[in-house]
Amino acid sequence: MNQDSRVNYIELPAKYFRATKKFYSGVFGWTFEDFGDDYCAFNDGRLDGGFYRSTLKSESTNYGAALVVIYADNLEAMLERIISHGGEISTPIFSFPGGRRFHFHDPNGNELAVWSEK
Repeated sequence: MNQDSRVNYIELPAKYFRATKKFYSGVFGWTFEDFGDDYCAFNDGRLDGGFYRSTLKSESTNYGAALVVIYADNLEAMLERIISHGGEISTPIFSFPGGRRFHFHDPNGNELAVWSEK
C-alpha cells in the first residue's frame, strides 16, 4: 500500500500516562511503548501515534482541535466499554448520513468519537 499523503501518526496530550494506557488498552486493545517520562507511543493495530505529557486537552468543541474518530462494529457495546473503563460520554449516540456515532472524553479530557455504519 502506498503511504504517500496518508495520515501516518497522531499525537494527543496526556496528563496521566498510567490512566491513559489503562484506558486505551482496556477499551481498544492498544499497545504502548514509553520514550522517557514525557512521551509514550501507541499502536492500535494499524496506526501509530503518541501521547505527550501536557495539562492541555484536545477538544473540538472548545478549541477547534481535530476530532479523532474510531470505528466500532457494535456501537452500543463500545459505548458500554468506554463507560466501564472510566470514559465519559459527552455526546450520546446520534445518527448522521452514513451511520451513527457518539463522542467521549478520555481520562485526560481529550474528546474522541466512535462511529459505525450500523
